[in-house]
Amino acid sequence: MSARRKAAGAAVLGIAPLALSALAAAPASAHGSMGDPVSRVAQCYAEGPESPRSDACAAAVAAGGTQALYDWNGIRIGDANGRHQELIPDGRLCSAGNEEFKGLDLARSDWPATSVSGGSYTFKYRVTAPHKGTFKVYITKAGYDPSGPLAWGDLDLAHPVATVTDPAASGGFYTFSGTLPERSGKQLLYAVWQRSDSPEAFYSCSDVAFGKSGDDAGGGTAPAPSASAPSDEQIEEGGDRSTVEHDGHGDDDAGTSAEPTAGASAAGAADGAEDGDNSGTEAAGSDSAENRPDAAGSSGSLAETGGDPATSYLAIGGAAALGLGAAALFASVRRRAVPDGRRGR
Repeated sequence: MSARRKAAGAAVLGIAPLALSALAAAPASAHGSMGDPVSRVAQCYAEGPESPRSDACAAAVAAGGTQALYDWNGIRIGDANGRHQELIPDGRLCSAGNEEFKGLDLARSDWPATSVSGGSYTFKYRVTAPHKGTFKVYITKAGYDPSGPLAWGDLDLAHPVATVTDPAASGGFYTFSGTLPERSGKQLLYAVWQRSDSPEAFYSCSDVAFGKSGDDAGGGTAPAPSASAPSDEQIEEGGDRSTVEHDGHGDDDAGTSAEPTAGASAAGAADGAEDGDNSGTEAAGSDSAENRPDAAGSSGSLAETGGDPATSYLAIGGAAALGLGAAALFASVRRRAVPDGRRGR
């Protein structure tokens, strides 16, 4: 190994601890939404963000735009840490207080609904980045009026219809059991997924109709349209329009990340400095934080520590850049230290 490579390697080794420390603080987000009974946002995404079929989803797009539907798995608060009622105001439960998803909070009795009945029910939560945590699903109280804004007081918080911790993810879903009470007409199920490895939490609203085919689901009005979940093909097709970051997580890779290590990126930067090109200057965590939608109660968006993700990503980039600078400096000093007559040997 040349002296220059040794110097570059020493620079990388010296800066690696700093880069790895920054990487440890980088955002690590989970993502998902209720798939059965299908959530409002997933239902509207299934209809097609650009031309939704139902009046309710068309109104949601008119109020908040199409991007919310492409970001269907990103209704979340990065630093929730169980403070759901504190951070989400009445009337904004379905959006979790996030302006991007405000169309989902529209008070309407014609949201497409899944037909259900009292008794045991198998819930399926569509997940695109699995993590440890607890799911709780609440149902609205008897007498719930879907034409009014959804408030915390409308939910039977004392008796969740399902509670489960760390269910196994399979086939793109968390599947768990619960018990629905006897109800009539249109009701709503509110799901909260609170991660245990992060303060981050996810939220979703699912409209349901008790009774045969949702008869009289709207409290004396015509039955609500039947709900349907997006297919795997639809989710894949719309993936390039989503601004939700998964930070390297995948359906089959629970709790792990495919992000490059800071040391590897810094090593590439050092080689690039030695060879006089820029091929190795891409720092770990260089994907932009601007695509992460802000959430209520979050200083930026979603970080495992509850802080601003931009800070972590800048720290990682800065660490790798510092490694590059150090490698170049060592190489420069080495060249100056070699007598002119010995250079090129």
